[in-house]
Amino acid sequence: MGRLQKILIPFLGLVLAFWFYSARENFKPEMLKGKRVIVTGASTGIGEQMAYHLARMGSHILITARTEAKLQKVVERCLELGAASARYVSGTMEDMAFAEHVVKEAEASLGGLDMLILNHVGTSYFGYFDGDVGHVRKLLEINFLSYVAMTVSALPMLKESEGSIVVVSSMAGKVGFPFTVPYSATKFALDGFFSSLRQEFSIQNVNVSITLCILGFIDTERAVRAAGALLAAVPAPRAECALEILKGAALRRRELYYRYGSTRLPLLLRDWAAELLDYLVRSRYRLDRAAAG
Repeated sequence: MGRLQKILIPFLGLVLAFWFYSARENFKPEMLKGKRVIVTGASTGIGEQMAYHLARMGSHILITARTEAKLQKVVERCLELGAASARYVSGTMEDMAFAEHVVKEAEASLGGLDMLILNHVGTSYFGYFDGDVGHVRKLLEINFLSYVAMTVSALPMLKESEGSIVVVSSMAGKVGFPFTVPYSATKFALDGFFSSLRQEFSIQNVNVSITLCILGFIDTERAVRAAGALLAAVPAPRAECALEILKGAALRRRELYYRYGSTRLPLLLRDWAAELLDYLVRSRYRLDRAAAG
């Protein structure tokens, strides 16, 4: 009977989750028309694609990243696609003052804020942890503390607009993955901070939604370059991923899993078969190549 329960309960959870998400799938692009949105890490990858989707939906967009030339091109394309307005601010999130400056720029140029999309990430390695504590500290500043700083700066505007915070995270922030120790640490930190903050918003009746996005392997240049040789998996398309994030944000979902089958379903094993989940995680890697590297 105990073994049957271990099988049936996760299965029932899967059925209920599928029903829940299917029932709520009523997104309309008009939901984001005219919305004032910050997108960080928007010069390439998922952030760039989110900017283009928002432009097609008629949003006011402020994007940021390190490389000004790339941001200029993204803004030009956003305007061509129909953005209500599009601006950029270039700089590095290693500087907490810059993180706060981006929010102030949104207040000055957009007159407020409806959605804060936190998507930027610092450069890290994909391999066995080398014991570099300094690297972990630097990555925490970029991948975590700058998210906190921007959220704190944006909260007065988001409370006024009853807006949304969107946190782009990863399966590596829910499950321990090999070869991503510093990166995974920062993503777990995001989960803890924003999940706790959501609880406090509920207690304080703050009508600001927090959507935590749990992503799998996506076909961004950075991810494919870092992990493509070791991961025995086909990456999901970044344009589709970006659209799913925006849908989840517009619907004010607490968590968004993409792709659902390769992210949410394995997490059902955590409480019931943790060692099996660990084995399945390791089985996705070409460990012979990792050893050779």
